[in-house]
Amino acid sequence: MGVNCAMLDRRSVRAYEPREIPEESLNEILEAARIAPSAANRQLWKFVVIKDEKRKQAIAKAAKEQGFISEAPVIIAAVGLQPEHLMGCDVPAYAVDLAIAVDHMTLQAVELGLGSCWIGAFSQSEVRRILNIPDEYKVVALLPIGYPATGGGPKIRKSLKEIVCYETFK
Repeated sequence: MGVNCAMLDRRSVRAYEPREIPEESLNEILEAARIAPSAANRQLWKFVVIKDEKRKQAIAKAAKEQGFISEAPVIIAAVGLQPEHLMGCDVPAYAVDLAIAVDHMTLQAVELGLGSCWIGAFSQSEVRRILNIPDEYKVVALLPIGYPATGGGPKIRKSLKEIVCYETFK
């Protein structure tokens, strides 16, 4: 049994074809987020779908001038609604929950022949302002999605031996 093909094929796409995503495909990507697990199954999140050209350009500017973001036909902002909530292990639940949900979306995008790029480099306050997100919420990630304009190269990853230890941390 091998690793899922979508996991192997997923890559960070930074160039998109100028064509729209079918609404059915976008809904499948959003459904992938909806069914993702979350702490106590509370789903304390919102996903803001951005298609407006001016708003996408403003988001790209707020994301450290990463212009390729606005080239994607859709950007999804993943928003945590209760950033102060900690899981029993003292880790913020919203960050973990949204990481899982966004990963589900990236893999579903691959299944549909689409690409994405997880964006964590952005001004929190500026993105909240552009999208009218209340200050008490936290934007965890921006996810531009579209048809990749270029093919991908091989992914370089560390070996299991470099990242795994057994029984104790060593």
